[in-house]
Amino acid sequence: MKLYNTLSKRKEEFVPLEEGKVRMYVCGPTVYNFIHIGNARPMIVFDTVRRYLEYKGFDVNYVSNFTDVDDKIIKKAIEEGVTADEISKRYIAECKKDMEGMNVRPATTHPLATEEIGGMIEMIRTLIEKGCAYEKNGTVYFRTRKFKEYGKLSHKNLDDLRSGERSLLVTGEDEKEDPLDFVLWKPKKEGEPSWQSPWSDGRPGWHIECSEMSKKYLGEQIDIHAGGEDLVFPHHENEIAQSEAANGKEFAKYWMHNAFLNIDNRKMSKSLGNFRTVREISEQYDLQVLRFFMLSAHYRSPLNFSADLMEASKSGLTRIVNAADNLKFLMGNAKTEGMTAEEAEAYEKTQEYVRAFESAMEDDFNTADAAAAVFERVKYSNTTADAGSSKEFLQKLLDRLVSLTDVLGLIVDRKEEMLDGEIEKLIEERQAARKAKDFARADAIRDELLEKGIILKDTREGVQWKRA
Repeated sequence: MKLYNTLSKRKEEFVPLEEGKVRMYVCGPTVYNFIHIGNARPMIVFDTVRRYLEYKGFDVNYVSNFTDVDDKIIKKAIEEGVTADEISKRYIAECKKDMEGMNVRPATTHPLATEEIGGMIEMIRTLIEKGCAYEKNGTVYFRTRKFKEYGKLSHKNLDDLRSGERSLLVTGEDEKEDPLDFVLWKPKKEGEPSWQSPWSDGRPGWHIECSEMSKKYLGEQIDIHAGGEDLVFPHHENEIAQSEAANGKEFAKYWMHNAFLNIDNRKMSKSLGNFRTVREISEQYDLQVLRFFMLSAHYRSPLNFSADLMEASKSGLTRIVNAADNLKFLMGNAKTEGMTAEEAEAYEKTQEYVRAFESAMEDDFNTADAAAAVFERVKYSNTTADAGSSKEFLQKLLDRLVSLTDVLGLIVDRKEEMLDGEIEKLIEERQAARKAKDFARADAIRDELLEKGIILKDTREGVQWKRA
Protein backbone atom coordinates (compact mmCIF):
# COMPACT_ATOMS: atom_id res chain seq x y z
CA MET A 1 0.00 0.00 0.00
CA LYS A 2 1.45 3.34 -1.05
CA LEU A 3 0.46 6.84 0.03
CA TYR A 4 1.74 10.28 -0.87
CA ASN A 5 3.66 11.81 2.02
CA THR A 6 3.63 15.63 2.02
CA LEU A 7 6.82 15.48 4.10
CA SER A 8 8.87 13.73 1.40
CA LYS A 9 6.76 14.92 -1.57
CA ARG A 10 6.56 11.38 -2.95
CA LYS A 11 4.58 8.17 -2.64
CA GLU A 12 5.89 5.86 0.07
CA GLU A 13 5.15 2.30 1.11
CA PHE A 14 2.92 2.38 4.18
CA VAL A 15 4.59 0.62 7.11
CA PRO A 16 2.91 1.25 10.48
CA LEU A 17 4.95 1.94 13.61
CA GLU A 18 3.33 -1.08 15.25
CA GLU A 19 2.39 -4.10 13.18
CA GLY A 20 -1.35 -4.42 12.59
CA LYS A 21 -2.15 -1.07 14.21
CA VAL A 22 -2.56 2.45 12.85
CA ARG A 23 -2.55 5.65 14.89
CA MET A 24 -4.21 8.41 12.87
CA TYR A 25 -4.99 12.04 13.72
CA VAL A 26 -7.21 14.25 11.54
CA CYS A 27 -7.69 17.95 12.31
CA GLY A 28 -11.37 18.60 12.89
CA PRO A 29 -13.48 21.75 12.39
CA THR A 30 -13.73 24.91 14.43
CA VAL A 31 -17.32 24.79 15.63
CA TYR A 32 -18.88 28.25 15.29
CA ASN A 33 -21.41 27.51 12.53
CA PHE A 34 -22.75 24.67 10.36
CA ILE A 35 -19.90 22.90 8.59
CA HIS A 36 -19.42 23.83 4.94
CA ILE A 37 -18.65 21.48 2.07
CA GLY A 38 -14.96 22.41 2.32
CA ASN A 39 -14.99 20.89 5.84
CA ALA A 40 -16.79 17.86 4.46
CA ARG A 41 -14.04 16.85 2.03
CA PRO A 42 -11.38 15.85 4.60
CA MET A 43 -14.06 14.24 6.78
CA ILE A 44 -15.17 12.00 3.91
CA VAL A 45 -11.71 11.40 2.42
CA PHE A 46 -10.00 10.36 5.63
CA ASP A 47 -13.01 8.39 6.86
CA THR A 48 -12.60 6.40 3.62
CA VAL A 49 -8.86 5.95 4.27
CA ARG A 50 -9.73 4.64 7.73
CA ARG A 51 -12.37 2.29 6.32
CA TYR A 52 -9.92 0.82 3.81
CA LEU A 53 -7.25 0.31 6.49
CA GLU A 54 -9.85 -1.52 8.60
CA TYR A 55 -10.96 -3.51 5.53
CA LYS A 56 -7.33 -4.66 5.24
CA GLY A 57 -7.36 -5.82 8.84
CA PHE A 58 -5.65 -2.93 10.65
CA ASP A 59 -6.79 -1.86 14.11
CA VAL A 60 -7.18 1.90 13.59
CA ASN A 61 -7.14 4.35 16.49
CA TYR A 62 -8.69 7.37 14.77
CA VAL A 63 -8.67 10.71 16.59
CA SER A 64 -10.34 13.85 15.24
CA ASN A 65 -10.77 16.91 17.43
CA PHE A 66 -13.28 19.72 17.70
CA THR A 67 -11.72 23.17 18.15
CA ASP A 68 -14.19 24.58 20.65
CA VAL A 69 -12.36 27.73 21.74
CA ASP A 70 -11.39 30.22 19.04
CA ASP A 71 -11.78 33.87 18.02
CA LYS A 72 -14.62 32.99 15.61
CA ILE A 73 -16.53 31.13 18.34
CA ILE A 74 -16.10 34.05 20.74
CA LYS A 75 -17.23 36.55 18.06
CA LYS A 76 -20.37 34.48 17.37
CA ALA A 77 -21.11 34.21 21.11
CA ILE A 78 -20.84 37.99 21.55
CA GLU A 79 -23.13 38.57 18.54
CA GLU A 80 -25.79 36.27 20.03
CA GLY A 81 -25.28 37.33 23.62
CA VAL A 82 -24.54 33.78 24.81
CA THR A 83 -21.45 31.95 26.07
CA ALA A 84 -18.77 30.54 23.81
CA ASP A 85 -19.48 27.14 25.38
CA GLU A 86 -23.11 27.34 24.24
CA ILE A 87 -22.04 28.12 20.66
CA SER A 88 -19.49 25.31 20.49
CA LYS A 89 -21.81 22.69 22.01
CA ARG A 90 -24.62 23.67 19.62
CA TYR A 91 -22.48 23.34 16.52
CA ILE A 92 -20.69 20.17 17.64
CA ALA A 93 -24.16 18.58 17.83
CA GLU A 94 -25.06 19.95 14.38
CA CYS A 95 -21.74 18.79 12.95
CA LYS A 96 -22.35 15.26 14.23
CA LYS A 97 -25.77 15.24 12.51
CA ASP A 98 -24.13 16.17 9.20
CA MET A 99 -21.39 13.57 9.71
CA GLU A 100 -24.05 10.92 10.26
CA GLY A 101 -25.81 12.04 7.07
CA MET A 102 -22.54 11.68 5.14
CA ASN A 103 -21.98 8.27 6.79
CA VAL A 104 -18.75 9.47 8.40
CA ARG A 105 -18.05 7.13 11.28
CA PRO A 106 -17.50 8.67 14.72
CA ALA A 107 -13.80 8.83 15.58
CA THR A 108 -12.36 6.50 18.19
CA THR A 109 -12.03 9.72 20.20
CA HIS A 110 -13.36 13.23 19.48
CA PRO A 111 -11.38 15.35 21.98
CA LEU A 112 -12.45 18.90 22.79
CA ALA A 113 -9.73 21.53 23.12
CA THR A 114 -11.35 23.04 26.22
CA GLU A 115 -11.12 19.71 28.06
CA GLU A 116 -7.39 19.30 27.41
CA ILE A 117 -6.05 22.67 28.64
CA GLY A 118 -4.05 21.08 31.49
CA GLY A 119 -2.04 18.93 29.09
CA MET A 120 -1.39 21.94 26.84
CA ILE A 121 -0.04 23.92 29.80
CA GLU A 122 2.30 21.04 30.65
CA MET A 123 3.58 20.84 27.07
CA ILE A 124 4.19 24.61 27.03
CA ARG A 125 6.02 24.32 30.37
CA THR A 126 8.25 21.60 28.87
CA LEU A 127 9.04 23.79 25.85
CA ILE A 128 10.01 26.70 28.14
CA GLU A 129 12.25 24.41 30.24
CA LYS A 130 13.99 23.23 27.06
CA GLY A 131 14.59 26.79 25.95
CA CYS A 132 12.25 26.40 22.95
CA ALA A 133 9.69 28.91 24.25
CA TYR A 134 9.64 32.11 26.30
CA GLU A 135 7.11 34.33 28.10
CA LYS A 136 6.56 38.07 27.64
CA ASN A 137 3.85 39.91 29.60
CA GLY A 138 1.68 36.81 29.97
CA THR A 139 2.08 35.63 26.36
CA VAL A 140 4.20 32.56 25.59
CA TYR A 141 5.94 32.30 22.21
CA PHE A 142 7.69 29.42 20.48
CA ARG A 143 11.28 30.12 19.33
CA THR A 144 10.89 29.11 15.71
CA ARG A 145 14.61 29.30 14.93
CA LYS A 146 15.36 26.98 17.84
CA PHE A 147 13.77 24.14 15.84
CA LYS A 148 16.38 23.58 13.13
CA GLU A 149 14.04 21.60 10.85
CA TYR A 150 11.32 24.25 10.73
CA GLY A 151 9.84 24.32 7.23
CA LYS A 152 10.44 20.64 6.44
CA LEU A 153 6.73 19.91 5.83
CA SER A 154 5.81 23.01 3.82
CA HIS A 155 9.27 23.12 2.24
CA LYS A 156 9.58 26.78 3.16
CA ASN A 157 12.84 28.49 4.11
CA LEU A 158 12.91 30.54 7.32
CA ASP A 159 15.01 33.30 5.79
CA ASP A 160 12.55 33.62 2.89
CA LEU A 161 9.73 33.91 5.40
CA ARG A 162 11.65 36.51 7.36
CA SER A 163 12.25 38.60 4.23
CA GLY A 164 8.52 39.03 3.81
CA GLU A 165 7.31 36.09 1.69
CA ARG A 166 4.97 35.22 4.54
CA SER A 167 4.89 36.00 8.23
CA LEU A 168 3.63 34.04 11.20
CA LEU A 169 2.67 37.18 13.08
CA VAL A 170 -0.13 36.64 15.57
CA THR A 171 -0.08 39.32 18.26
CA GLY A 172 2.46 41.47 20.07
CA GLU A 173 5.03 41.70 17.28
CA ASP A 174 7.15 44.13 19.28
CA GLU A 175 7.43 41.65 22.16
CA LYS A 176 8.77 38.79 20.08
CA GLU A 177 12.43 37.89 19.93
CA ASP A 178 11.86 37.11 16.26
CA PRO A 179 8.86 38.08 14.08
CA LEU A 180 8.53 34.43 13.05
CA ASP A 181 7.92 33.18 16.60
CA PHE A 182 4.34 32.06 17.15
CA VAL A 183 1.96 32.06 20.12
CA LEU A 184 1.57 29.10 22.48
CA TRP A 185 -0.46 30.90 25.15
CA LYS A 186 -2.19 34.30 25.13
CA PRO A 187 -3.74 36.39 27.95
CA LYS A 188 -7.49 36.79 27.99
CA LYS A 189 -9.32 39.82 26.70
CA GLU A 190 -12.45 41.24 28.28
CA GLY A 191 -15.41 38.88 27.88
CA GLU A 192 -13.34 35.93 26.65
CA PRO A 193 -13.27 32.46 28.25
CA SER A 194 -9.99 31.85 30.08
CA TRP A 195 -8.03 29.32 32.12
CA GLN A 196 -5.39 29.78 34.79
CA SER A 197 -1.78 29.18 33.84
CA PRO A 198 1.66 30.01 35.32
CA TRP A 199 1.93 32.90 32.81
CA SER A 200 -1.53 34.51 32.78
CA ASP A 201 -5.24 33.80 32.81
CA GLY A 202 -5.82 33.12 29.15
CA ARG A 203 -6.10 30.41 26.53
CA PRO A 204 -3.85 28.30 24.32
CA GLY A 205 -2.82 29.10 20.78
CA TRP A 206 -4.50 26.99 18.09
CA HIS A 207 -1.42 24.98 17.11
CA ILE A 208 -0.57 23.62 20.57
CA GLU A 209 -4.09 22.19 20.91
CA CYS A 210 -3.61 19.49 18.26
CA SER A 211 -0.08 18.65 19.45
CA GLU A 212 -1.35 17.88 22.93
CA MET A 213 -4.54 16.06 21.91
CA SER A 214 -2.62 13.86 19.48
CA LYS A 215 -0.05 13.03 22.17
CA LYS A 216 -2.65 12.23 24.81
CA TYR A 217 -4.82 9.91 22.72
CA LEU A 218 -2.26 8.41 20.31
CA GLY A 219 1.15 8.78 21.96
CA GLU A 220 4.26 10.80 21.14
CA GLN A 221 4.59 9.22 17.70
CA ILE A 222 1.79 8.54 15.24
CA ASP A 223 1.48 6.90 11.84
CA ILE A 224 -0.70 9.33 9.89
CA HIS A 225 -1.54 12.99 10.44
CA ALA A 226 -4.09 14.36 7.97
CA GLY A 227 -6.15 17.40 7.03
CA GLY A 228 -6.82 19.91 4.28
CA GLU A 229 -3.87 21.33 2.34
CA ASP A 230 -4.63 24.78 3.82
CA LEU A 231 -3.33 23.41 7.14
CA VAL A 232 0.15 22.49 5.87
CA PHE A 233 1.42 25.95 6.75
CA PRO A 234 1.48 27.25 9.37
CA HIS A 235 -0.68 24.87 11.44
CA HIS A 236 0.90 21.50 10.71
CA GLU A 237 4.38 23.01 10.39
CA ASN A 238 3.95 24.47 13.88
CA GLU A 239 2.58 21.21 15.26
CA ILE A 240 5.75 19.42 14.11
CA ALA A 241 7.98 22.07 15.68
CA GLN A 242 6.16 21.97 19.05
CA SER A 243 5.73 18.22 19.25
CA GLU A 244 9.23 17.25 18.17
CA ALA A 245 10.85 19.94 20.33
CA ALA A 246 8.84 18.82 23.38
CA ASN A 247 8.99 15.04 22.88
CA GLY A 248 12.41 14.67 21.27
CA LYS A 249 11.23 12.29 18.55
CA GLU A 250 9.59 12.28 15.13
CA PHE A 251 5.95 13.34 15.49
CA ALA A 252 4.15 11.77 12.49
CA LYS A 253 5.55 9.36 9.93
CA TYR A 254 3.12 10.17 7.11
CA TRP A 255 1.37 13.47 6.34
CA MET A 256 -1.70 13.38 4.09
CA HIS A 257 -3.49 16.46 2.74
CA ASN A 258 -6.56 16.79 0.54
CA ALA A 259 -6.79 19.52 -2.11
CA PHE A 260 -9.19 22.45 -2.14
CA LEU A 261 -12.81 22.42 -3.17
CA ASN A 262 -14.10 25.10 -5.55
CA ILE A 263 -17.67 26.12 -6.32
CA ASP A 264 -18.42 26.50 -10.05
CA ASN A 265 -14.66 26.91 -10.64
CA ARG A 266 -14.34 29.70 -8.06
CA LYS A 267 -12.94 29.59 -4.55
CA MET A 268 -15.72 29.26 -1.99
CA SER A 269 -16.18 32.44 0.04
CA LYS A 270 -18.98 34.36 1.72
CA SER A 271 -18.04 37.51 -0.21
CA LEU A 272 -18.68 35.75 -3.53
CA GLY A 273 -22.01 34.46 -2.27
CA ASN A 274 -21.10 30.84 -3.09
CA PHE A 275 -20.62 29.60 0.47
CA ARG A 276 -22.46 26.27 0.80
CA THR A 277 -23.07 24.37 4.03
CA VAL A 278 -23.59 20.63 4.22
CA ARG A 279 -26.98 21.30 5.78
CA GLU A 280 -28.04 23.34 2.72
CA ILE A 281 -26.89 20.55 0.41
CA SER A 282 -28.95 18.05 2.44
CA GLU A 283 -32.09 20.00 1.53
CA GLN A 284 -31.45 19.22 -2.16
CA TYR A 285 -29.71 15.85 -2.06
CA ASP A 286 -29.26 12.76 0.05
CA LEU A 287 -25.85 13.36 1.65
CA GLN A 288 -24.77 9.98 0.26
CA VAL A 289 -24.71 11.80 -3.10
CA LEU A 290 -22.36 14.43 -1.63
CA ARG A 291 -20.11 11.65 -0.33
CA PHE A 292 -20.05 9.91 -3.72
CA PHE A 293 -19.26 13.25 -5.38
CA MET A 294 -16.34 13.85 -2.99
CA LEU A 295 -14.87 10.45 -3.86
CA SER A 296 -15.26 10.95 -7.62
CA ALA A 297 -11.85 12.63 -7.83
CA HIS A 298 -8.49 11.76 -6.28
CA TYR A 299 -8.21 13.42 -2.89
CA ARG A 300 -5.05 15.35 -3.88
CA SER A 301 -6.76 16.83 -6.95
CA PRO A 302 -8.75 20.08 -6.71
CA LEU A 303 -12.46 19.31 -6.87
CA ASN A 304 -15.09 21.55 -8.44
CA PHE A 305 -18.59 21.52 -6.96
CA SER A 306 -21.43 22.22 -9.39
CA ALA A 307 -25.07 21.26 -9.88
CA ASP A 308 -24.19 19.25 -12.99
CA LEU A 309 -21.53 17.22 -11.20
CA MET A 310 -23.86 16.57 -8.27
CA GLU A 311 -26.55 15.34 -10.66
CA ALA A 312 -23.99 13.05 -12.31
CA SER A 313 -23.04 11.70 -8.88
CA LYS A 314 -26.71 11.17 -8.04
CA SER A 315 -27.18 9.16 -11.24
CA GLY A 316 -24.06 7.10 -10.59
CA LEU A 317 -25.06 6.30 -7.02
CA THR A 318 -28.58 5.38 -8.18
CA ARG A 319 -27.09 2.85 -10.63
CA ILE A 320 -25.26 1.12 -7.79
CA VAL A 321 -28.25 1.17 -5.42
CA ASN A 322 -30.55 -0.14 -8.18
CA ALA A 323 -28.17 -3.03 -8.83
CA ALA A 324 -28.33 -3.99 -5.15
CA ASP A 325 -32.13 -3.62 -5.11
CA ASN A 326 -32.43 -5.82 -8.20
CA LEU A 327 -30.36 -8.58 -6.58
CA LYS A 328 -32.58 -8.46 -3.48
CA PHE A 329 -35.72 -8.56 -5.62
CA LEU A 330 -34.43 -11.58 -7.58
CA MET A 331 -33.44 -13.25 -4.32
CA GLY A 332 -36.96 -12.96 -3.02
CA ASN A 333 -38.26 -14.85 -6.06
CA ALA A 334 -35.37 -17.32 -6.51
CA LYS A 335 -36.51 -20.85 -7.29
CA THR A 336 -33.35 -22.65 -6.11
CA GLU A 337 -31.07 -22.33 -3.09
CA GLY A 338 -27.55 -23.61 -3.91
CA MET A 339 -25.16 -22.36 -6.62
CA THR A 340 -24.57 -24.34 -9.78
CA ALA A 341 -21.04 -25.01 -11.08
CA GLU A 342 -21.58 -22.33 -13.74
CA GLU A 343 -22.63 -19.82 -11.10
CA ALA A 344 -19.59 -20.66 -8.95
CA GLU A 345 -17.40 -19.94 -11.96
CA ALA A 346 -19.27 -16.69 -12.69
CA TYR A 347 -18.89 -15.63 -9.06
CA GLU A 348 -15.17 -16.35 -9.13
CA LYS A 349 -14.84 -13.85 -12.00
CA THR A 350 -16.02 -11.05 -9.71
CA GLN A 351 -12.71 -11.38 -7.87
CA GLU A 352 -11.05 -9.43 -10.69
CA TYR A 353 -13.19 -6.40 -9.81
CA VAL A 354 -12.15 -6.75 -6.17
CA ARG A 355 -8.50 -6.81 -7.26
CA ALA A 356 -9.03 -3.69 -9.41
CA PHE A 357 -10.73 -1.95 -6.48
CA GLU A 358 -7.95 -2.84 -4.03
CA SER A 359 -5.24 -1.90 -6.53
CA ALA A 360 -6.79 1.56 -6.89
CA MET A 361 -7.10 2.06 -3.13
CA GLU A 362 -3.54 0.89 -2.51
CA ASP A 363 -2.22 3.44 -4.99
CA ASP A 364 -2.57 6.45 -2.67
CA PHE A 365 -6.28 5.81 -2.07
CA ASN A 366 -7.45 6.50 -5.62
CA THR A 367 -11.20 6.47 -4.91
CA ALA A 368 -12.05 7.59 -8.47
CA ASP A 369 -10.55 4.40 -9.93
CA ALA A 370 -12.00 2.34 -7.07
CA ALA A 371 -15.48 3.67 -7.95
CA ALA A 372 -14.85 2.75 -11.59
CA ALA A 373 -14.16 -0.84 -10.46
CA VAL A 374 -17.47 -0.82 -8.57
CA PHE A 375 -19.31 0.28 -11.73
CA GLU A 376 -17.70 -2.57 -13.67
CA ARG A 377 -18.83 -4.90 -10.90
CA VAL A 378 -22.39 -3.51 -11.17
CA LYS A 379 -22.40 -3.98 -14.95
CA TYR A 380 -21.27 -7.60 -14.52
CA SER A 381 -23.96 -8.25 -11.91
CA ASN A 382 -26.69 -6.72 -14.08
CA THR A 383 -25.78 -8.91 -17.04
CA THR A 384 -25.15 -12.13 -15.08
CA ALA A 385 -27.97 -12.34 -12.53
CA ASP A 386 -31.52 -13.11 -13.68
CA ALA A 387 -34.75 -14.79 -12.63
CA GLY A 388 -33.15 -18.23 -13.01
CA SER A 389 -30.25 -17.50 -10.64
CA SER A 390 -29.96 -19.37 -7.34
CA LYS A 391 -30.46 -17.58 -4.04
CA GLU A 392 -26.89 -18.36 -2.93
CA PHE A 393 -25.40 -16.86 -6.09
CA LEU A 394 -27.49 -13.70 -5.77
CA GLN A 395 -26.60 -13.34 -2.08
CA LYS A 396 -22.89 -13.70 -2.80
CA LEU A 397 -23.08 -11.10 -5.57
CA LEU A 398 -24.85 -8.71 -3.20
CA ASP A 399 -22.41 -9.36 -0.33
CA ARG A 400 -19.42 -8.64 -2.52
CA LEU A 401 -20.97 -5.43 -3.83
CA VAL A 402 -21.79 -4.27 -0.30
CA SER A 403 -18.26 -5.13 0.87
CA LEU A 404 -16.69 -2.77 -1.68
CA THR A 405 -19.20 0.06 -1.37
CA ASP A 406 -18.94 -0.05 2.41
CA VAL A 407 -15.24 0.83 2.11
CA LEU A 408 -16.34 3.96 0.24
CA GLY A 409 -18.95 4.63 2.92
CA LEU A 410 -21.81 4.19 0.47
CA ILE A 411 -24.98 2.57 1.81
CA VAL A 412 -26.40 0.50 -1.03
CA ASP A 413 -28.08 -2.32 0.90
CA ARG A 414 -30.86 -0.15 2.27
CA LYS A 415 -33.37 -1.51 4.75
CA GLU A 416 -36.65 -2.60 3.23
CA GLU A 417 -39.14 0.25 3.28
CA MET A 418 -42.73 -0.58 4.15
CA LEU A 419 -45.58 0.70 2.05
CA ASP A 420 -48.55 1.84 4.05
CA GLY A 421 -51.84 0.04 3.64
CA GLU A 422 -53.29 2.56 1.21
CA ILE A 423 -50.40 2.19 -1.24
CA GLU A 424 -50.39 -1.60 -0.98
CA LYS A 425 -54.08 -1.62 -1.88
CA LEU A 426 -53.45 0.70 -4.85
CA ILE A 427 -50.74 -1.62 -6.22
CA GLU A 428 -53.06 -4.61 -5.84
CA GLU A 429 -55.89 -2.66 -7.50
CA ARG A 430 -53.62 -1.71 -10.39
CA GLN A 431 -52.65 -5.36 -10.90
CA ALA A 432 -56.34 -6.34 -10.99
CA ALA A 433 -57.10 -3.51 -13.46
CA ARG A 434 -54.34 -4.67 -15.79
CA LYS A 435 -55.62 -8.24 -15.59
CA ALA A 436 -59.09 -6.98 -16.53
CA LYS A 437 -57.50 -4.94 -19.38
CA ASP A 438 -58.70 -1.70 -17.75
CA PHE A 439 -55.52 0.11 -18.74
CA ALA A 440 -56.94 3.58 -18.15
CA ARG A 441 -57.47 2.75 -14.46
CA ALA A 442 -54.07 1.07 -14.23
CA ASP A 443 -52.39 4.18 -15.65
CA ALA A 444 -54.36 6.43 -13.31
CA ILE A 445 -53.17 4.42 -10.30
CA ARG A 446 -49.56 4.56 -11.54
CA ASP A 447 -49.86 8.37 -11.76
CA GLU A 448 -51.41 8.54 -8.31
CA LEU A 449 -48.56 6.47 -6.83
CA LEU A 450 -46.03 8.67 -8.59
CA GLU A 451 -47.56 11.68 -6.87
CA LYS A 452 -47.01 9.86 -3.57
CA GLY A 453 -43.33 9.39 -4.48
CA ILE A 454 -43.59 5.71 -5.49
CA ILE A 455 -42.12 4.63 -8.82
CA LEU A 456 -43.34 1.32 -10.27
CA LYS A 457 -41.42 -0.91 -12.65
CA ASP A 458 -43.17 -3.82 -14.36
CA THR A 459 -40.88 -6.81 -14.92
CA ARG A 460 -41.37 -10.40 -15.96
CA GLU A 461 -40.87 -11.38 -12.34
CA GLY A 462 -43.49 -8.97 -11.01
CA VAL A 463 -43.85 -5.35 -9.96
CA GLN A 464 -40.85 -3.58 -8.48
CA TRP A 465 -41.15 -0.23 -6.71
CA LYS A 466 -38.87 2.39 -5.27
CA ARG A 467 -39.21 5.80 -3.71
CA ALA A 468 -38.50 8.74 -5.99
